[in-house]
Amino acid sequence: MKDSIAVIQHYFPGISAKQTDQFTQFVALFCEWNEKINLVSRKDIDNFYVSHLLHSLSLAKFISFPEGSKVMDIGTGGGLPGLPLAIFFPQVDFYLVDSIRKKTEAVKQMALNLGLQNVAVLNQRAEKIELMVDFVISRATAPLADLVKWSSGKINIKSNADMPNGIICLKGGDLTEELKPFGNKVFTEPLRAFIDHEAFNEKKIVYLPFGK
Repeated sequence: MKDSIAVIQHYFPGISAKQTDQFTQFVALFCEWNEKINLVSRKDIDNFYVSHLLHSLSLAKFISFPEGSKVMDIGTGGGLPGLPLAIFFPQVDFYLVDSIRKKTEAVKQMALNLGLQNVAVLNQRAEKIELMVDFVISRATAPLADLVKWSSGKINIKSNADMPNGIICLKGGDLTEELKPFGNKVFTEPLRAFIDHEAFNEKKIVYLPFGK
């Protein structure tokens, strides 16, 4: 592996020794599972700390979820960004959703091995879930219009955060057409505004507020 936990410590110097250990263990667990069921492209594993772990944690530079918040990760795949954020925000409840059972079984086992009691893993289609949360997060899962449809009726209007509840996702590339239907309701920010790393040149945070 070309990168290391040092890159996480550089951008998040306040993480505890316990969190550092959990992040390191998460990477090891993820690599083990990736050999079995191919959670991410094998060519990405060499740069996992940057391409996947730091990318997931970049949401923590955009928002600090208040204690007691409920966050749903739609299309979590191998637990990204949900598991890293659950380590970072131990007082926040995370619901990691994916319709592919072999992936949710891997994520359940990783959460168990990491001792994450603030994680629930749901093997369901997002639109079928009956759950109220404060934020929906997602990492390159689906077009924003689909995320809005799947999140309908699931996001609390009243917010306890410094910003309205809503959908926050990590995306890349040209989003012009995808975001056009939302006009000035949607906010985008280059990821390098939060984490100045060349790997994120084409990456963005997209935020669509729902609440007040």
